[in-house]
Amino acid sequence: MANIKSQIKRNKQNVVDRERNKAIKSELRTRTKNAVAAVGTENEEVALRAAIKRIDKAAAKGVIHKNQAANKKSGLMHRIASLRTEA
Repeated sequence: MANIKSQIKRNKQNVVDRERNKAIKSELRTRTKNAVAAVGTENEEVALRAAIKRIDKAAAKGVIHKNQAANKKSGLMHRIASLRTEA
């Protein structure tokens, strides 16, 4: 256990940041799943836009790296394109 005042504060901040990052990453996974599930429906474009927007926002906030965001978007578009050709 830390006994330095600044480290105690830093530990508290780390807990808050970790919880926030966890929630954002969970939302990214949910939005991605929703976008993939919406392929072939009328709200497909809305779900895809929401997923991409959240990925970009997470990268801007520093939750994920910008290259990881690009990879996630690319992979999502690839999955959706392959599902469209199957259907």
